[in-house]
Amino acid sequence: MIHERSPKLLSRRTARRTALNTRCGWWRRQWTHSAFSTVARSAVALGIALGGALGGLTPGVAGAAEGEGETPRVVHAFDFTQQPEGEAVDWLRKEGFELELDARALDPRFGEKGLLLSTDRSEAGLFARKLSIPAAERIRVVWGVDRYPSGANWEKGVFRVPIAVMVSFGEEEIDSGSFFVPDAPYFISLFLSRNARAGKSYTANYYRKGGRYFCVECSPPPGKTISTEFDLATAFRKEFDLAKVPPITSFSFQMNTKDTRGGARAWLSRVEFLAN
Repeated sequence: MIHERSPKLLSRRTARRTALNTRCGWWRRQWTHSAFSTVARSAVALGIALGGALGGLTPGVAGAAEGEGETPRVVHAFDFTQQPEGEAVDWLRKEGFELELDARALDPRFGEKGLLLSTDRSEAGLFARKLSIPAAERIRVVWGVDRYPSGANWEKGVFRVPIAVMVSFGEEEIDSGSFFVPDAPYFISLFLSRNARAGKSYTANYYRKGGRYFCVECSPPPGKTISTEFDLATAFRKEFDLAKVPPITSFSFQMNTKDTRGGARAWLSRVEFLAN
């Protein structure tokens, strides 16, 4: 059903969103209003404080032990294992990552397994970088979890993660579904969890038109490094019912232990964008 709106209402809505977009950086908005956002930030109910996730199973998800499977052509990569041990903030900023929310509180450090994130408290942080990768169709992430946040449960609406990555497509901002929540480009996010269904396409209160969340390797044993490969192009076409996949325009990774107990500890070893 198409609902008509008056030109006056559309004008007020456009003006308000334009002002909001001017005040806030796009990456902060994407994190703030995603399924990984904190429940409250400032005086605003931030993001998708999610009353429930919906969705079905989607093909194109593949998880495997490190070293298994085919090796498509790598068109862009982040290798976090080549840095000397120690704090990682300076290197991340030099590489163009923006640190958002409580990113520094996650104590980003380089270690034997790569880039480590950890906290014993209730924290949420995002590390984001703009990119331009028009040829990539798949993503491969080598990562793992030492400690999961206690109480996180995607099937029960507690949408928290020890580690997640997010890929955005194109520049067109898609309707968030709310007058008060800024629009954002299409995105797909992959995460690790002990309490989510592998391969399920999750949506949330906002961004149902333009955002999807997948637990691609659910419940890997603590301490185990896994390699997860995901077909971004296939998932994009199916989930958003579009034939043409826009180029990848940004990449981020994050941890969120809000509303959980015991904190979390996880790592990223390598992220590869692949072309068939």
